[in-house]
Amino acid sequence: MGTAASINPRIIEGLYCESLVLSDEVRGAFALSGRIDTLAGDDDEVRLALSCEALRTTTRMMHAVAWLLNHRAYFNGELSEFQLRRYGRLTDFPESDPEKLALLPAQTCELIRATERFHARLKRLDNGWREREATAPSAIARLRERLGLAARN
Repeated sequence: MGTAASINPRIIEGLYCESLVLSDEVRGAFALSGRIDTLAGDDDEVRLALSCEALRTTTRMMHAVAWLLNHRAYFNGELSEFQLRRYGRLTDFPESDPEKLALLPAQTCELIRATERFHARLKRLDNGWREREATAPSAIARLRERLGLAARN
């Protein structure tokens, strides 16, 4: 099994561009001016499903874009690593409700699944980055090690 790629500016920029395209598709799919009535007619259950999934999907993408913007700011020197680690965590989101998805058009369901896959990719990157850095000795541990070496010499 290969090692996970580290997060670097090139990866973040590529993902950021991808997130903007996906976010625009989400916006277009869930632009609700008249869309709910067109899709649902008089079916309240379909209206509710569309509204719930629209909110969940747009929120998922907003958090993904925010995570990417935090990393862009870090690579541009606008955030410290401490700030990024403390405030730049990607939030977990529950997957869509299969019962609600069954009421929606296939094209809308595929877009929702695409946002879930995109978010999962970012989550794996974030977790990998945090785990790799967690195994590295802390600044205090490194200082203690240096002090120990200096005391022996």
